[in-house]
Order: sequence, then C-alpha cells, then structure tokens
Amino acid sequence: MALAGYRFATRLNSFRTRAAGRVRVADAMRAVATVPGISAVELNYPQHFAAAEGDDIVAVAASVGLAITAINLRFDGPQFALGAFTHPEAAAREAAVRIASEAVDLAAANRIDHVILWMGPDGFDYPFQADYRVLWDMEIDGFRRVAGRNPDVRVSVECKPSDPRRVSLIRSMSDSLLAVADVGLQNFGVSLDLCHVLMAGEHPAAVAAMAIRRGKLFGVHLNDGYGLADDGMMVGSVHPWHILELLLEMRRGGFTGTIYFDTFPDRVDPVAEAATNVATIRRFERLLDRIPREELDRIRAAQDAVAATEMIQTLAFGAEDG
Repeated sequence: MALAGYRFATRLNSFRTRAAGRVRVADAMRAVATVPGISAVELNYPQHFAAAEGDDIVAVAASVGLAITAINLRFDGPQFALGAFTHPEAAAREAAVRIASEAVDLAAANRIDHVILWMGPDGFDYPFQADYRVLWDMEIDGFRRVAGRNPDVRVSVECKPSDPRRVSLIRSMSDSLLAVADVGLQNFGVSLDLCHVLMAGEHPAAVAAMAIRRGKLFGVHLNDGYGLADDGMMVGSVHPWHILELLLEMRRGGFTGTIYFDTFPDRVDPVAEAATNVATIRRFERLLDRIPREELDRIRAAQDAVAATEMIQTLAFGAEDG
C-alpha cells in the first residue's frame, strides 16, 4: 500500500471567532494559510460571501496559496425554518433551489468543482406532521435541478440524522445513496462527515465502502466525537480505530480527493488544532503503510476478529513482551 495523496482543507469558521469578537473572513483565510499541511479551504454559501465585507475571498484565497475545494450550502434564517427543498411553500422551495444553483454557477466560474448540499432544514419534528413520500419527491426534484445546472460541477449530499430538525430527511448514507439513485445524474454523489455517520449509528468504513463501490464518494469531512451530537472534536481523539479503518477503505477505493477537517476548536487554538489533525492523518497513513496486505486479506476472508485486533494493535503499540 502506498501513502495516499490527499489535499487537506479546514473549516474557515474555526478561525473566525476570537475572544475579542468576530474575525473578518479574509483575515481568517490568512490565518488558515499559516497552518502546516493545510493547502485548501471550503467556503459556506451564501454566508462567507455575504460576510466578506467587500473582499473578493476567492482572490484572497489565491493570494495566500489556498485552493477552494468545495462550496458548502447553508440554508439559514427564518425563511427556511420549515424546510429548504421541502418547504411547504413553493416560493421558499424555489428560493432554496435558486441559492444552491447560484453556488453551482459561482463554483463553475471559479473552477471549483464541488458543491456540497447539507439539507439541515429538510425533515420533520412530529408524527403525522408530513407526507413522507411528498417530502422525498420534493427533495429529489431539488437535487436533480441543482445537479443538472452544470454537469462539470460535482454536487453531493451530506447526511445527518438530526439537528436542526428532530428527524432529518437525509439521515444516513443509505438515504444518501438512495437519493443518488433516484436523481440519476453522473455528477451527483455523497459526502461523508464522520460525526454525522457516528450520530446515525453507522460504521464509517462500511458506509464509505458502499459509496466507493458505486463511484459516488465525492467528499470526506473528518472530525471526531462521542456519537450523540455533532461534537466536531480533533481527528482521532475518540474513535482512532474507526478513522484508521475509514482511511484504509478510502485508500483501497482510490479516493484521492480532499480531506476537510470539519472541527470546532472553540476552546483550543485553531492553528494548533488544525496542524494536529494533519499530523494525525499522516501518522495513520504511515501505520497503514505497514499493514501486511496478504495477512489482512486472509484475516478478512476468515472474518477473524481476534486476529484483526491483534494485528492492528501490534502495529500501533508493538508486540507484547513475554
């Protein structure tokens, strides 16, 4: 196995909050550029562009040597409290599709090849509140219209089981892949967020394998947490084995895109936190380089849990003395 050639990006908002108040978008971008190993950012639309205070943030990114590897949609505010693509009012649904389509146009104009749809407002809160078939049809229609805007821009959906809705419409990787099948466009796929996968009770490597098998894993957001909420902790701080196995599956499947650190360093230094995330992935990749492939294949063929655990722990910690 050879070391994977990932580009590392990080969350701009992690660098925008300081004790003295909110930091300008352009200044946050410059702070990101100081992190060893980080060569990209992903921006929220329309929030970061609306908050740019006259700065051309695409130009700022280029000036400090950062690529913009994706635009992430955010449907905030009271207009979308009842939904984005599934809002009960047609005018609100059209507004949501228009915003997402603008993001696709912006991406195409700036040679950004990926737009990520996190449909936080789309879902329901109470039994009998909604017609689930109607919600699904509206969601698929929105996805198809946005992805159909420009076939040269990849569009992916990012699942999350809840928050802000009690029940999200796109709760899991299985929901995401069902949506991909229903949309039926080559440029429509999925993005995997580790905390969201854990919240949904899913196994990261297993769901990544499902997406890779279909050629639909477009984005990977890494972080960590305890699985009950979107904790956004440092990579590998709680679930190192899950992340190690996820990286193995990504490598085996030929994923060579961007790893985006979607973390919330609210009480730690964001520069140090982002640098630690990069270092963690590199440590894990070096460990993966040492896995004997034929032995792993034999263990997996036998589905031998004891041998698998012994092999990985010996590689990580060394053989037991005595």
